[in-house]
Amino acid sequence: MTRSLGRDSAVRNEILMLILGFAALVAVGGATVWLVSKSDDFNRQVATTLETKNEIVRTLSLAQDAETGQRGYLLTGEERYLRPYRSSLEKIDDHFRRLGELIGPDGPQRQDFETVRATVRDKFAELAETVGLSTSGRRAEAQAIVLSDRGREAMVQIRQLVSRMTAREDATLAERTEDAARLSNGLLAVVVLGLVIAAALAFVAQLLVRRQTRVLAAAQQELAQANHGLEAAVAERTSELLAANGEIQRFAYIVSHDLRAPLVNVMGFTSELDAARGVLKEQLDELTESVPDKIRPEAREAVEVDLPEAISFIRTSTAKMDRLINAILRLSREGRRVVTPESVSVTDMANAIAATLHQQTAGVGAEIVVDPSMPALVTDRLSIEQIFQNLIENAVKYLDPARPGRIEIRGRRVGPQVEYTIEDNGRGIDAKDHERVFELFRRAGAQDKPGEGLGLAFVRASVRRLGGTISLTSEPGKGSTFHLTFPAVLRPQTETQAAA
Repeated sequence: MTRSLGRDSAVRNEILMLILGFAALVAVGGATVWLVSKSDDFNRQVATTLETKNEIVRTLSLAQDAETGQRGYLLTGEERYLRPYRSSLEKIDDHFRRLGELIGPDGPQRQDFETVRATVRDKFAELAETVGLSTSGRRAEAQAIVLSDRGREAMVQIRQLVSRMTAREDATLAERTEDAARLSNGLLAVVVLGLVIAAALAFVAQLLVRRQTRVLAAAQQELAQANHGLEAAVAERTSELLAANGEIQRFAYIVSHDLRAPLVNVMGFTSELDAARGVLKEQLDELTESVPDKIRPEAREAVEVDLPEAISFIRTSTAKMDRLINAILRLSREGRRVVTPESVSVTDMANAIAATLHQQTAGVGAEIVVDPSMPALVTDRLSIEQIFQNLIENAVKYLDPARPGRIEIRGRRVGPQVEYTIEDNGRGIDAKDHERVFELFRRAGAQDKPGEGLGLAFVRASVRRLGGTISLTSEPGKGSTFHLTFPAVLRPQTETQAAA
C-alpha cells in the first residue's frame, strides 16, 4: 500500500511538472509574439531612417544636377544641357513633400529641413534667373550672376545642412540598429528557452511512460504469483491494467500532440525572424552603396553571419524535435491500434520487402536471401510487416562496404512458437550495446548514417504487442543476427491476459 501511494505521489509530481512546463511554454510563446512585434517596429523604424537619409542626400543631388545643367547651357547655349536642370525642377517639390513627411513636425531636423528647403528654392530661383537671361540673349548678365558668390554660397550652405542632417540620421540609424540587434538576441534566447522546455517536457513524458510501464509489468507479475486459482480476480485485475496502459498511451499521444503547437509557433517565429533579417540586410546593402564608410563591420557580421547561423541552429533543433515528437506519436498510435490476427505468409512478405530494396542492394553489390520454407503465422499483418521491414532495411543500411553484402532470412517452427532470424555480414555491434540499441532515442557505433534511434525501439514494442521476443547476437566486423520468436497463432491481448 505504501509503495502504491509512493508511486501515485511520483506520478502526480511528474504531471505537475508537465503542467508547469506547459505554462512556461505558453509564457515563452507570449514573449516571442511580443518580441516579434517589437522587432517589426524596429525594422520599420530602421527602414524609415534609411529612407529619410536617402531623401536628405537626394536634396543635394537634385541641386547639383540642376546647377550642372544650368552651367552646361550657359557655356554652350545648347538646349540638351538643360535636361538635368528641368528634371530636378520637376522633382524638387515632390521630394520636399516626402522628406517633410519623413522628418516630422518637430525637432532640430525639422528646423534644418525648413532652412535647406528655403536655400534650395533660392538656389533654383538663381538658376532660373540665369537660364532666363541666357535664353533671352542676355548671356553676359547671366554669367555675371554665376560669377557672383550668390550661387556658390547657397550650394555651400546646402552641403552643410545636408551633412548635418545626414549625421543625425546616421546616429539614429546606429541607435535603432543596436536596439534591433539586442531585440533579436532576446528573441533568439526566448526561442532557445522554448526548445529547452519542450525537450524537457518530452523527456519527462518519456520517463513517465517508462515508469508506468514498469509499474504495469510489476503489477502483472504480482498477479501471476498471487493465486492461480482465482481466475475471476486475475481477469478483473488484468482489465484494470489494460485500461491503465490505454491511459498511458493516450497520455503520451496528448503530450506529444500538445508539444507540436509551441514547436509550430517557434518555426513560424523563426521564419518571421529570418524575413526581418532579410529586410535589414537589404537596407544595409542600400546604405553600403550610398555611404559605405558609415557601416560598422560588427553590424554587417551580425546581419550576414550571426543571425543566419542562429536561425539555422534553431531550425535544425526544431526539425529534430519534430522528428522526436513524431516518434512518440507513432509509438502511441501503434499501441492504441487494434491487433487483428490473420494468416500471413512470412516468405512472401520477406520476398516483397527484398524486391522493394532491390535497387539499394544492387547499387552496393549486396543480396537478400529468403528461406522459401519459412512457416507462416497467424498474427497482425501490418505489425509483422513493419517489424521485418525495419530489420531488413537496417541490415542494408549498415552493410560493410569492405565486402559484398549478404542478408539471410530464415525461420522454423518450435512447438507453439515460430522462430525467425535476420542475419547480415555488416558492421556488427559491440556486446555492450546489444541492449542499448533497443532503447528509445539511443544509437550505437559510428553515427555516420541518418536516424534518431527510433527504429529498433519501435520494433521491440511491436514484437511485444504480438506476444513475441527479440534479441541480438553480434560482433563488430563480422555482422549481426536478430532473433525473433512469436506465437504461431496470436490471440488478442485481452484474451491472452484473461487466461493467464
